[in-house]
Amino acid sequence: MSNDHSFETKQIHAGANPDPATGARQVPIYQTTAYVFRDAEHAANLFNLAEVGYIYSRLTNPTVGALGERIAALEGGAGAVCCSSGHAAQIMALFPLMEPGRNIVASTRLYGGTVQQFSNTIRKFGWSCKFVDFDDLDAVAAAIDDDTRAVFCESIANPGGYITDLDAIAAVADKGGVPLIVDNTSATPYLCNPIAHGATLVVHSTTKYLTGNGTVTGGCVVDSGQFDWSATPGKFPSLASPEPAYHGINFHEALGAMAFTFHSIAIGLRDLGMTMNPQGAHYTLMGIETLSLRMDKHVANAKAVAEWLEKDDRIDAVTYAGLPSSPYHGRIEKICPKGAGALFTVSVKGGYDACVKLVDSLELFSHVANLGDTRSLIIHSASTTHRQLTPEQREAAGAADNVVRLSIGTEDPADIIADLDQALAKATT
Repeated sequence: MSNDHSFETKQIHAGANPDPATGARQVPIYQTTAYVFRDAEHAANLFNLAEVGYIYSRLTNPTVGALGERIAALEGGAGAVCCSSGHAAQIMALFPLMEPGRNIVASTRLYGGTVQQFSNTIRKFGWSCKFVDFDDLDAVAAAIDDDTRAVFCESIANPGGYITDLDAIAAVADKGGVPLIVDNTSATPYLCNPIAHGATLVVHSTTKYLTGNGTVTGGCVVDSGQFDWSATPGKFPSLASPEPAYHGINFHEALGAMAFTFHSIAIGLRDLGMTMNPQGAHYTLMGIETLSLRMDKHVANAKAVAEWLEKDDRIDAVTYAGLPSSPYHGRIEKICPKGAGALFTVSVKGGYDACVKLVDSLELFSHVANLGDTRSLIIHSASTTHRQLTPEQREAAGAADNVVRLSIGTEDPADIIADLDQALAKATT
């Protein structure tokens, strides 16, 4: 699809040509495991990456492929690979870059599950993570060493809604000779384009705003195609040296800007098996068709709710970057010019107990471990999503005991505010 088309056109048409066999206008659900090869030569060409096509649905599937094309088009990337969840996408993003003994440098302001994954789970692969305050650029630069293979952050951080200065972080990563990976889940490509700000890879939990209706889980990794994996010999051997896991092919030499994407499919999905199912891809494709419409409404509602909460005596603080009082408000125009998203936290007077009462007293809000739904959602992060973290980690991530996370939906904002009002009355008396 032409890059000249607008975002609103791409979100409907990218990756969605009429089905050549039937003329079906909507992307069909290709519910199949395998694909018939034309002949032995065709099969060999596919396995040799000499020809693009379908082999087995753990690797590639037309419905899932259409979704990857659409997200890559919206993010301005060279290619994308879809997988089973946002957490799978994070491992998929790191997999071609890492080896035992290597590390990543990550922001302290991340989703609690990501902090846990990077603190403990990746150690089972022999990888490690250094957590740094990404507002301190000198500290980020100092944390990058000879074993660092990536810098990782969120564009709009979950749960606090903090906006990262992506240009500044990208400059630090570039000077350190490593790619910047940006989780763009909370912002979506409609509000933020990390690649335009220097990101090499963009990851998504497609479960959230991209699907937008709380029906399926999924993840995606988008490659900008702009990083020179061969710049430092031996630094990224899976991409820029003969890869023993795929009969010695040098992916960067053979595939150029598509090296990362093809490695992620041919080896990452093949060996890790983090496959997205085609029906889930179909739900997400349909969700993306209305992404811009939904995000405009999410942002407008979030701004109205945050402004109301900030004036309420029962609230100690609101972290929404769309408020002039936020220290991150000045980054909106550069990083998220269409708005600061719809995710933020609220500090409730009365602490932990008041937060629990608030959650239990809400009627319109749903108490769920999700975000990015058309429905307004709430969770007390300290007792749920961030429960496995230390108090210090929770504080750094913006998930202290007196904090609840709000994901503002697309309902009438007056109804959202009324629900919060009645619940706060019960929680703080």
